[in-house]
Amino acid sequence: MTQHHLALAVNGRERQLSGRLVAYQDRSEEDAVRRVSGLGTRVPKARQETVVILGLGYVGLPTACGLAARRSSVVGVDISEARLRAVADGDVDLPDAERAVLHDALADGSLRLVDDPEALAEADTVVVCVPTPVDEDRVPDLAALRGACATAVAHARPGQTIILTSTTFVGTTRELLVEPLRRRGLGVGTEVHVAFSPERIDPGNHDHVQRDTPRIVGGVTPECSARAARVIGDLTNSVYLVGSPESAELTKLYENIFRAVNLALANEIADICGALSLDPIEVTIAAGTKPYGFLGSFPGPGVGGHCIPCDPHYLLWQLREKGVAAPVIDQAMRSIDLRPDQVVRRAESMLAAAGTGAIGARVLMAGVSYKAGVRDLRESPALPIIAGLTRLGVDVRYHDPLIGEVELPDGSRLTGEPEPRGADWDLVIVHTVHPGFDYAWAGDCPQVLDATYQFDLAPHRQVV
Repeated sequence: MTQHHLALAVNGRERQLSGRLVAYQDRSEEDAVRRVSGLGTRVPKARQETVVILGLGYVGLPTACGLAARRSSVVGVDISEARLRAVADGDVDLPDAERAVLHDALADGSLRLVDDPEALAEADTVVVCVPTPVDEDRVPDLAALRGACATAVAHARPGQTIILTSTTFVGTTRELLVEPLRRRGLGVGTEVHVAFSPERIDPGNHDHVQRDTPRIVGGVTPECSARAARVIGDLTNSVYLVGSPESAELTKLYENIFRAVNLALANEIADICGALSLDPIEVTIAAGTKPYGFLGSFPGPGVGGHCIPCDPHYLLWQLREKGVAAPVIDQAMRSIDLRPDQVVRRAESMLAAAGTGAIGARVLMAGVSYKAGVRDLRESPALPIIAGLTRLGVDVRYHDPLIGEVELPDGSRLTGEPEPRGADWDLVIVHTVHPGFDYAWAGDCPQVLDATYQFDLAPHRQVV
């Protein structure tokens, strides 16, 4: 068996982390086995065991596809009939390879779709994949998570493994799964096995597929870790084991907090470059030539999506309850929240300088999804930007080839402009540039505010 190592640089010194990285190697179908490194466990390849995925969103659906590619019995459970119809019809935002797996799995029956949580009773393993958003005050909204965990507990039976994947506060696995299971009289680690294995899915990024992305597993006991690793090992070539669910929970939060702080810093550097008449993209690329100790990000109109704008608040909320300060994280998240308003103020000043003024001005947002190449509006900076401009009296529209309609925070809806002409607008705000589409029309607009800092089709553009 191959020995695996991870190298981690800590305070300038490199530490070798070994012995807990689980390697899975496919054998012949006759002797299909997996060996769990460091646990002394050799288990049969459990393709016939039933895995139930609770929640078929941006994490649950790729998880179901990944497991169905290697197992003959995967059940996807979702309470939304609309979502189940979309999955059944293939009307989902998946890479081509996963879309093909979904089609084949539905066709051959290895993936079944149901809306009845009673399906959990037949499961050998339950994987909980539900969203963990925040509310308008950036307080964690735990309704979906509590409901899903309660459902898993209610249907748990001896011999089952339950794996929580949703990003959440430290201690969630014990609070919402372990303790309720014990109150039901089920022994955790003996009768039911529980672990936390945070998702690592980057929508729209085809360079980092599930199979090549290591996963973290933290079980309540070593046997819990071993059983969870068997299932997660069907999704990835390597699983890194940590000593507890809490360690795995904080690992995921640390990953996303690191990204949030990095993005907040990138925007701040862009503002500094503006004050010094420098190009932040040039500076960032130049800094990136250093082969060690630097990980750069590019500035933008804000931070969107399911993870970075939300997940750090789960830790901040928990720390406030404990009276623990986290000033770096707190300031980074405040900066991220304020970024869309900075775009609004910049647009207002450009309209004023042109003599147009905000009231009645025609402004077009080029792109509204939170990220290039994805059909996802969750936490998109475009939404508060549109709302802020509307409050100023601006007539705001948008063009996004992937998003046909937008629901604004006040409940009103906007329909996208299918074929815009730059000359028809007083200002175009470049927010998201999707690959494979033509944006040359924006160069015909008299004013272009480039919130991506990288839109080179309008030489007269200005940046935030």
